[in-house]
Amino acid sequence: MSDARNSLRFLPVSLNITGKKILIVGGGKVASHKLAGIKGFSDQITVLAPYVNEDILNDPLLIIYLKKYEKRDLENFDLVYACTNNETINATIKKDASSMGILVNVADKPELCDFFSPAVYREGVMTIAVSSGARDVKRAVKLRNTIKDFLQHDQSCNL
Repeated sequence: MSDARNSLRFLPVSLNITGKKILIVGGGKVASHKLAGIKGFSDQITVLAPYVNEDILNDPLLIIYLKKYEKRDLENFDLVYACTNNETINATIKKDASSMGILVNVADKPELCDFFSPAVYREGVMTIAVSSGARDVKRAVKLRNTIKDFLQHDQSCNL
């Protein structure tokens, strides 16, 4: 138990994001990966970056602003993902969001995160989420996929 007391603590919860606006700052591979995990849950996602990759640019469901980050860009957002390739900018986004009472996830920096996005499988009304607290993301994804495969092959589960 002492190990858990000395580490970061995250309570697994499900947030109601109905009507909530989500901002992703960054337009590269990490931003694309984060988008893949949250697009099925919200239709109010904005991406802000000076440049974005093709899969982001060609997504008609996203609002995209091609510009550098400024603190005022956070106004009116409820959740923020800092996904730039610049640790200083990501830390600034964390500081700015915290000062505004906005929850933030900083890519690859669990110590700066207010929340994590787990590996998710959804079918019908059921959602299964697996999280390693950002310590072993590949293992969490592998476990999620194992659960998904089991449920898809076990007809008695009827999700």
